[in-house]
Amino acid sequence: MMETVLTAENLKRTYTIGQTTLTVLKGVSMAVNLGETLSIMGESGSGKSTLLHVLGGLDNPKEGKVEFKGQSVYGMSAARRARFRAQNVGYVFQSFHLLPELDIVENVALPAMALHSKGEAKERAKALLSEVGLGERIGHRPQELSGGEQQRVAIARSLMNDPDIIFADEPTGNLDSKTGGKVLDYLFQLVEARRHTLVLVTHSQDVASRCTRELFLKDGVLI
Repeated sequence: MMETVLTAENLKRTYTIGQTTLTVLKGVSMAVNLGETLSIMGESGSGKSTLLHVLGGLDNPKEGKVEFKGQSVYGMSAARRARFRAQNVGYVFQSFHLLPELDIVENVALPAMALHSKGEAKERAKALLSEVGLGERIGHRPQELSGGEQQRVAIARSLMNDPDIIFADEPTGNLDSKTGGKVLDYLFQLVEARRHTLVLVTHSQDVASRCTRELFLKDGVLI
């Protein structure tokens, strides 16, 4: 029997822009199983990034609930939820989100600075960078790397605290197909070797098909 790590029930999310209220999620319910790779496909504007942010504890739903291993994510205080994210969740975003003033070791080590000693965090960061093929780029800053290399740094950072679950938001969206394919190779190899759970949103069928399960989001509803 599959063990469920994350469940969502009747998620609704609206945004108010001026006089207009936009409903992005319209009652999404789903479950994520431990160790699976799950893709959520959808066209631009379908609500898939919003869904990912709600599932990952980054964006409060207007209605509904998210539970991680039986704990209510939005029943936690803001400080507890921040701790939960730091300890249990890794993120890979389309636009990398690396800090230009830090070198890549410091960028990767950043999520662990509050949980481990600085030296220990940096040693783990170096090991992870080697695993994504960037051992020779240690000491470089993000702006000295190509887009594909920057996304590999982001993948290493997402694994820094050995999270239960990794959320990837269009991880190859800013990359050409060849570079994107190489980045995905690293992501899936590392996730599968460590038995992490992966939830990935994409508009690409090629990317989605690399996951063990696929869902489709259309107009804020899972179909």
